[in-house]
Amino acid sequence: MPELPEVEALVRFLGERTGSRVVTSIEVGNIAALKTFEPPVTALTSRRVTAWSRHGKWLDMTVSGDGSTSAGDAPLHLVFHLSRGGWVRWSDKLPATPVRPRLGGSAKGAAIAVRVRLDDGAGFDLTEAGTRKRLAVHVVRSPEDVAMIASLGIDPLTPEFTAERLGELLAARNQQIKGLLRDQSAIAGIGNAYSDEILHAARFSPYKQTRTFTREETTRLHTAVGEVLSEAIATSSGKPAKDLKDAKRAGMRVHGRTGEPCPGWDGTPCGDTVHEVSFADRSLQYCPTCQTGGRPLADRRLSKLLR
Repeated sequence: MPELPEVEALVRFLGERTGSRVVTSIEVGNIAALKTFEPPVTALTSRRVTAWSRHGKWLDMTVSGDGSTSAGDAPLHLVFHLSRGGWVRWSDKLPATPVRPRLGGSAKGAAIAVRVRLDDGAGFDLTEAGTRKRLAVHVVRSPEDVAMIASLGIDPLTPEFTAERLGELLAARNQQIKGLLRDQSAIAGIGNAYSDEILHAARFSPYKQTRTFTREETTRLHTAVGEVLSEAIATSSGKPAKDLKDAKRAGMRVHGRTGEPCPGWDGTPCGDTVHEVSFADRSLQYCPTCQTGGRPLADRRLSKLLR
Protein backbone atom coordinates (compact mmCIF):
# COMPACT_ATOMS: atom_id res chain seq x y z
CA MET A 1 0.00 0.00 0.00
CA PRO A 2 1.42 3.42 -0.90
CA GLU A 3 2.03 5.54 2.18
CA LEU A 4 2.76 9.21 2.74
CA PRO A 5 6.12 9.38 0.85
CA GLU A 6 4.82 7.61 -2.26
CA VAL A 7 1.56 9.57 -2.23
CA GLU A 8 3.50 12.82 -1.91
CA ALA A 9 5.71 11.78 -4.84
CA LEU A 10 2.62 10.92 -6.91
CA VAL A 11 1.08 14.31 -6.12
CA ARG A 12 4.22 16.07 -7.33
CA PHE A 13 4.52 13.83 -10.40
CA LEU A 14 0.91 14.34 -11.46
CA GLY A 15 0.96 18.02 -10.62
CA GLU A 16 3.90 18.60 -12.98
CA ARG A 17 2.18 16.78 -15.84
CA THR A 18 -1.43 17.88 -15.53
CA GLY A 19 -1.13 21.52 -14.47
CA SER A 20 -3.51 23.76 -16.48
CA ARG A 21 -4.65 20.86 -18.66
CA VAL A 22 -8.37 20.41 -19.28
CA VAL A 23 -10.15 17.14 -18.48
CA THR A 24 -11.81 15.95 -21.67
CA SER A 25 -13.36 12.74 -20.39
CA ILE A 26 -13.67 10.40 -17.43
CA GLU A 27 -14.17 6.71 -18.17
CA VAL A 28 -15.22 4.27 -15.46
CA GLY A 29 -14.09 0.68 -15.80
CA ASN A 30 -15.19 -0.50 -12.38
CA ILE A 31 -18.27 1.24 -11.03
CA ALA A 32 -17.67 -0.27 -7.58
CA ALA A 33 -14.60 1.93 -7.18
CA LEU A 34 -16.71 5.08 -7.53
CA LYS A 35 -18.11 5.85 -4.08
CA THR A 36 -20.14 8.98 -4.89
CA PHE A 37 -22.87 9.88 -7.38
CA GLU A 38 -23.43 13.60 -6.72
CA PRO A 39 -21.75 15.47 -8.28
CA PRO A 40 -21.59 12.95 -11.13
CA VAL A 41 -18.17 11.92 -12.37
CA THR A 42 -18.98 13.56 -15.71
CA ALA A 43 -19.03 16.93 -13.92
CA LEU A 44 -15.21 16.86 -13.99
CA THR A 45 -15.08 17.15 -17.77
CA SER A 46 -14.35 20.45 -19.52
CA ARG A 47 -12.72 21.73 -16.33
CA ARG A 48 -9.10 22.72 -15.91
CA VAL A 49 -6.77 20.98 -13.46
CA THR A 50 -5.69 23.67 -10.98
CA ALA A 51 -3.95 21.76 -8.18
CA TRP A 52 -2.96 18.44 -6.68
CA SER A 53 -2.72 17.88 -2.94
CA ARG A 54 -2.42 15.11 -0.37
CA HIS A 55 -4.51 14.26 2.68
CA GLY A 56 -2.69 11.49 4.53
CA LYS A 57 -2.71 8.65 1.99
CA TRP A 58 -5.44 10.28 -0.14
CA LEU A 59 -4.70 12.05 -3.44
CA ASP A 60 -6.75 15.07 -4.43
CA MET A 61 -7.02 16.52 -7.96
CA THR A 62 -8.74 19.92 -7.95
CA VAL A 63 -10.44 21.15 -11.12
CA SER A 64 -11.80 24.63 -11.75
CA GLY A 65 -15.45 25.61 -11.78
CA ASP A 66 -17.15 25.64 -15.17
CA GLY A 67 -18.89 28.99 -14.60
CA SER A 68 -22.23 27.78 -15.97
CA THR A 69 -24.00 28.60 -12.70
CA SER A 70 -23.08 30.26 -9.44
CA ALA A 71 -22.54 26.78 -7.98
CA GLY A 72 -20.53 25.88 -11.07
CA ASP A 73 -17.94 28.49 -10.21
CA ALA A 74 -16.80 26.38 -7.26
CA PRO A 75 -14.03 23.84 -7.88
CA LEU A 76 -14.56 20.10 -7.76
CA HIS A 77 -12.25 17.43 -6.44
CA LEU A 78 -11.39 13.95 -7.67
CA VAL A 79 -10.23 12.33 -4.45
CA PHE A 80 -8.96 8.76 -4.31
CA HIS A 81 -7.32 6.26 -1.99
CA LEU A 82 -5.25 3.56 -3.69
CA SER A 83 -5.51 1.07 -0.81
CA ARG A 84 -3.54 -2.15 -1.10
CA GLY A 85 -3.92 -3.04 -4.78
CA GLY A 86 -4.45 0.33 -6.42
CA TRP A 87 -2.01 2.44 -8.40
CA VAL A 88 -1.72 5.35 -10.83
CA ARG A 89 -0.60 4.54 -14.36
CA TRP A 90 0.44 7.60 -16.37
CA SER A 91 0.54 7.77 -20.17
CA ASP A 92 1.83 10.60 -22.34
CA LYS A 93 -0.66 9.41 -24.95
CA LEU A 94 -3.63 7.35 -23.87
CA PRO A 95 -5.03 4.77 -26.28
CA ALA A 96 -8.00 5.98 -28.30
CA THR A 97 -10.10 2.94 -27.47
CA PRO A 98 -12.49 3.53 -24.57
CA VAL A 99 -12.22 1.66 -21.30
CA ARG A 100 -14.43 -1.41 -21.22
CA PRO A 101 -16.34 -1.87 -17.95
CA ARG A 102 -15.46 -5.04 -16.05
CA LEU A 103 -17.47 -7.00 -13.56
CA GLY A 104 -15.84 -8.90 -10.72
CA GLY A 105 -12.09 -9.13 -10.23
CA SER A 106 -9.10 -11.18 -11.19
CA ALA A 107 -5.99 -11.91 -9.20
CA LYS A 108 -3.95 -11.57 -12.40
CA GLY A 109 -2.94 -8.19 -13.73
CA ALA A 110 -4.35 -4.79 -12.90
CA ALA A 111 -7.75 -3.69 -14.16
CA ILE A 112 -8.55 -0.09 -15.04
CA ALA A 113 -11.06 1.35 -12.60
CA VAL A 114 -11.06 4.97 -13.82
CA ARG A 115 -9.38 6.71 -16.75
CA VAL A 116 -8.83 10.48 -16.86
CA ARG A 117 -8.17 11.96 -20.32
CA LEU A 118 -6.64 15.39 -20.81
CA ASP A 119 -6.79 17.82 -23.73
CA ASP A 120 -3.21 17.12 -24.84
CA GLY A 121 -3.88 13.40 -25.30
CA ALA A 122 -2.15 12.42 -22.07
CA GLY A 123 -3.83 11.14 -18.94
CA PHE A 124 -3.80 8.53 -16.26
CA ASP A 125 -5.52 5.34 -15.21
CA LEU A 126 -6.42 4.37 -11.68
CA THR A 127 -5.82 0.63 -11.67
CA GLU A 128 -6.35 -2.12 -9.16
CA ALA A 129 -4.92 -5.62 -8.94
CA GLY A 130 -6.17 -8.64 -7.02
CA THR A 131 -9.61 -9.83 -6.03
CA ARG A 132 -10.06 -7.65 -2.94
CA LYS A 133 -11.22 -4.38 -4.49
CA ARG A 134 -10.69 -1.48 -2.09
CA LEU A 135 -9.77 1.39 -4.40
CA ALA A 136 -11.99 4.32 -3.40
CA VAL A 137 -12.74 7.19 -5.80
CA HIS A 138 -14.85 10.20 -4.81
CA VAL A 139 -16.05 13.24 -6.73
CA VAL A 140 -16.80 15.94 -4.16
CA ARG A 141 -17.07 19.69 -3.73
CA SER A 142 -14.71 19.60 -0.76
CA PRO A 143 -12.25 16.92 0.44
CA GLU A 144 -13.90 17.21 3.86
CA ASP A 145 -17.02 15.69 2.31
CA VAL A 146 -15.17 12.36 2.45
CA ALA A 147 -15.69 11.09 5.99
CA MET A 148 -12.32 9.35 6.18
CA ILE A 149 -10.51 12.55 5.19
CA ALA A 150 -12.50 14.61 7.68
CA SER A 151 -11.44 12.22 10.45
CA LEU A 152 -7.71 12.27 9.65
CA GLY A 153 -5.27 13.14 12.38
CA ILE A 154 -2.29 15.46 12.20
CA ASP A 155 0.04 15.35 9.20
CA PRO A 156 3.53 14.40 10.49
CA LEU A 157 5.27 16.72 8.02
CA THR A 158 3.51 19.89 9.14
CA PRO A 159 4.99 22.37 11.64
CA GLU A 160 2.13 21.54 14.00
CA PHE A 161 3.53 18.05 14.49
CA THR A 162 5.91 18.87 17.31
CA ALA A 163 7.43 16.60 19.94
CA GLU A 164 4.94 18.10 22.39
CA ARG A 165 2.01 17.21 20.12
CA LEU A 166 3.37 13.69 19.73
CA GLY A 167 3.62 13.46 23.50
CA GLU A 168 -0.06 14.35 23.79
CA LEU A 169 -0.95 11.58 21.35
CA LEU A 170 1.18 9.09 23.25
CA ALA A 171 -0.50 9.98 26.53
CA ALA A 172 -4.06 10.05 25.18
CA ARG A 173 -4.51 6.31 25.61
CA ASN A 174 -2.25 3.36 26.35
CA GLN A 175 -1.65 1.22 23.31
CA GLN A 176 1.19 -0.35 21.36
CA ILE A 177 3.27 2.29 19.62
CA LYS A 178 3.03 0.63 16.22
CA GLY A 179 -0.75 0.82 16.46
CA LEU A 180 -0.64 4.53 17.21
CA LEU A 181 1.70 5.26 14.29
CA ARG A 182 -0.68 3.43 11.94
CA ASP A 183 -3.83 5.06 13.32
CA GLN A 184 -4.94 7.50 10.63
CA SER A 185 -7.19 9.37 13.06
CA ALA A 186 -4.10 10.17 15.16
CA ILE A 187 -1.28 10.61 12.61
CA ALA A 188 -2.19 10.71 8.92
CA GLY A 189 -0.15 8.94 6.26
CA ILE A 190 1.99 6.35 8.07
CA GLY A 191 1.22 2.70 7.40
CA ASN A 192 2.67 -0.71 8.09
CA ALA A 193 5.94 -0.27 6.21
CA TYR A 194 7.05 3.13 7.46
CA SER A 195 5.97 2.42 11.02
CA ASP A 196 8.44 -0.48 10.95
CA GLU A 197 11.13 1.81 9.56
CA ILE A 198 10.46 4.58 12.08
CA LEU A 199 10.54 2.24 15.07
CA HIS A 200 13.78 0.67 13.86
CA ALA A 201 15.39 4.10 13.42
CA ALA A 202 14.17 5.17 16.87
CA ARG A 203 15.16 1.83 18.47
CA PHE A 204 11.77 0.96 19.96
CA SER A 205 9.86 -2.29 20.15
CA PRO A 206 6.65 -2.17 18.10
CA TYR A 207 4.87 -3.33 21.27
CA LYS A 208 6.16 -0.62 23.58
CA GLN A 209 3.19 0.97 25.34
CA THR A 210 2.60 4.61 24.47
CA ARG A 211 2.27 5.84 28.05
CA THR A 212 5.69 4.45 28.95
CA PHE A 213 7.52 6.96 26.74
CA THR A 214 9.77 9.39 28.55
CA ARG A 215 10.34 12.92 27.26
CA GLU A 216 13.68 11.88 25.77
CA GLU A 217 12.13 8.86 24.08
CA THR A 218 9.30 11.00 22.70
CA THR A 219 11.82 13.39 21.19
CA ARG A 220 13.75 10.49 19.68
CA LEU A 221 10.60 9.06 18.14
CA HIS A 222 9.57 12.48 16.81
CA THR A 223 12.98 12.90 15.17
CA ALA A 224 12.77 9.45 13.59
CA VAL A 225 9.33 10.17 12.11
CA GLY A 226 10.58 13.31 10.40
CA GLU A 227 13.85 11.83 9.20
CA VAL A 228 12.45 8.56 7.84
CA LEU A 229 9.58 10.21 5.98
CA SER A 230 11.69 13.08 4.64
CA GLU A 231 14.39 10.69 3.42
CA ALA A 232 11.79 8.52 1.68
CA ILE A 233 10.25 11.55 -0.03
CA ALA A 234 13.68 12.71 -1.19
CA THR A 235 14.37 9.24 -2.60
CA SER A 236 11.03 9.13 -4.43
CA SER A 237 11.00 12.72 -5.67
CA GLY A 238 11.30 13.08 -9.42
CA LYS A 239 10.77 9.40 -10.16
CA PRO A 240 8.06 8.32 -12.61
CA ALA A 241 4.97 6.81 -11.05
CA LYS A 242 5.90 3.39 -12.42
CA ASP A 243 9.18 3.39 -10.48
CA LEU A 244 7.89 4.43 -7.05
CA LYS A 245 7.02 0.95 -5.80
CA ASP A 246 10.52 -0.33 -6.52
CA ALA A 247 12.06 2.77 -4.94
CA LYS A 248 10.03 2.17 -1.78
CA ARG A 249 11.12 -1.45 -1.51
CA ALA A 250 14.76 -0.58 -2.17
CA GLY A 251 14.75 2.04 0.58
CA MET A 252 13.47 -0.22 3.35
CA ARG A 253 15.95 -1.21 6.05
CA VAL A 254 13.84 -3.77 7.91
CA HIS A 255 10.34 -3.86 6.42
CA GLY A 256 10.01 -6.75 4.01
CA ARG A 257 13.55 -7.94 4.77
CA THR A 258 12.93 -10.90 7.06
CA GLY A 259 16.05 -13.04 7.46
CA GLU A 260 18.41 -10.47 5.99
CA PRO A 261 21.24 -8.87 8.00
CA CYS A 262 20.12 -5.82 9.93
CA PRO A 263 21.88 -2.71 8.60
CA GLY A 264 21.74 -1.14 12.05
CA TRP A 265 19.62 1.79 13.16
CA ASP A 266 22.55 4.16 12.57
CA GLY A 267 23.85 2.50 9.40
CA THR A 268 26.36 0.32 11.24
CA PRO A 269 25.43 -3.39 10.94
CA CYS A 270 24.53 -4.76 14.36
CA GLY A 271 25.25 -8.41 13.54
CA ASP A 272 21.64 -9.55 13.96
CA THR A 273 19.06 -10.47 11.32
CA VAL A 274 15.65 -8.95 10.67
CA HIS A 275 12.83 -10.85 12.41
CA GLU A 276 9.12 -11.00 11.62
CA VAL A 277 5.81 -11.31 13.42
CA SER A 278 2.90 -12.41 11.22
CA PHE A 279 -0.75 -11.49 11.58
CA ALA A 280 -3.82 -12.50 9.60
CA ASP A 281 -3.43 -9.91 6.85
CA ARG A 282 -0.03 -8.34 7.42
CA SER A 283 3.32 -8.74 9.13
CA LEU A 284 5.81 -6.54 10.89
CA GLN A 285 9.60 -6.64 10.76
CA TYR A 286 12.09 -5.53 13.39
CA CYS A 287 15.59 -6.16 14.73
CA PRO A 288 15.87 -7.73 18.20
CA THR A 289 19.33 -6.26 18.82
CA CYS A 290 18.35 -2.72 17.82
CA GLN A 291 14.83 -2.66 19.22
CA THR A 292 14.01 -5.26 21.87
CA GLY A 293 17.17 -5.76 23.88
CA GLY A 294 18.05 -8.90 21.93
CA ARG A 295 14.77 -10.66 22.71
CA PRO A 296 12.76 -12.00 19.75
CA LEU A 297 9.05 -11.15 19.85
CA ALA A 298 6.71 -14.10 19.99
CA ASP A 299 4.31 -14.65 17.14
CA ARG A 300 0.88 -13.49 18.23
CA ARG A 301 -0.71 -16.55 16.69
CA LEU A 302 1.26 -18.87 18.92
CA SER A 303 1.75 -17.23 22.30
CA LYS A 304 1.53 -14.11 24.37
CA LEU A 305 3.34 -11.08 22.97
CA LEU A 306 6.66 -10.20 24.50
CA ARG A 307 7.06 -6.54 25.36
